Amino acid sequence: QVQLVESGGGLVQAGGSQRLSCAVSGRTFKFYNLGWFRQAPGKEREFVAAISWSGNTIFVDSVKGRFTISRDSAKNTVYLQMNYLKPEDTAVYSCGVRLGQTGLSMSQKEYDYWGQGTQVTVSS
Repeated sequence: QVQLVESGGGLVQAGGSQRLSCAVSGRTFKFYNLGWFRQAPGKEREFVAAISWSGNTIFVDSVKGRFTISRDSAKNTVYLQMNYLKPEDTAVYSCGVRLGQTGLSMSQKEYDYWGQGTQVTVSS
């Protein structure tokens, strides 16, 4: 089993920044991709960003230039740095892990395990 725990959510004003963390633990594995998804009230969960086992990254167009994703392999933790936040970024942010040396994916169906999510609220 694999456990993912998100942290770092909360309330922030528009234009501000916030950093989310996703700590991965449990079954020992070497290669994995990790993605961040978000779900706003009344909407489907959508892809935000992902980082591969080799450090490649992809982002949804709406966050390009504002969000970055990075990983600390020694800590098995992935970070989502969110800058210039907008009210429309308000959502529950969840991280998912895709095990193995695979390509990056924006599809939540490709991810094997999920965290519980953390609420991010951006006030205008």
